[in-house]
Amino acid sequence: MELAFEAVHKRRGDFTLRASGIFGPGVHLISGKVGAGKSTLAALAAGIMAPDTGTVKKNGVSSFTLSLQFPEWHITGNTIGEEILSWGLNAEDVLMRVGMKGRDHDDPLAISRGELKRLHLACICMRKWDLLILDEPFSGLDCRQKQELCRWIGEFRSGILLICTHESHFLPPVDFLWEMRDGVLFALGRVPEALAAWKQAPPLLKSLLCQGILPRNITEDDVREAAWKIRG
Repeated sequence: MELAFEAVHKRRGDFTLRASGIFGPGVHLISGKVGAGKSTLAALAAGIMAPDTGTVKKNGVSSFTLSLQFPEWHITGNTIGEEILSWGLNAEDVLMRVGMKGRDHDDPLAISRGELKRLHLACICMRKWDLLILDEPFSGLDCRQKQELCRWIGEFRSGILLICTHESHFLPPVDFLWEMRDGVLFALGRVPEALAAWKQAPPLLKSLLCQGILPRNITEDDVREAAWKIRG
């Protein structure tokens, strides 16, 4: 099972994306500044956008989906309950998970964006996918909800998961690190060894790396644990 970008070029106005690389099973973090090309890469990976040159191939992938930054773009149900059922899930299970028990008759477009984002992400994460692409999944969430999403992502056990984000503080455990720099995709490698090449690493992580300290992973707990080793 793999997602392969082969000499992909995509031009959008004055912006050009260039990407080559193979995404195998595991959790892949694709970091980058706003406007670096992460959303374009996600759209290409999902097949809703075609490259100008090169190819994007899904080998051995039979089920996949893309979660867009704005959750209202995904809504198809008139009620929260209908929306959950459209994902083939049990409404009560999902509502319990997101703390919205008894609200299955509410209008999904009448709740807050943060609630809608959590609902959408819960539906996504409670399904099994060969390929799951999350474009800015932390957008619209508060700190507690970001931590909760990190736990959900930590439960991912099979398939290929791409997380395209500029979030730098609340991050889940990942297997592979990639970086978008001015429209070019860079494969940094497997975590934790790849952290040394991460140009856009969070400030505390950069400080640790400069001191020769390599955290086990990029989660808040991993970075804090590494920092405590210095103090100890």
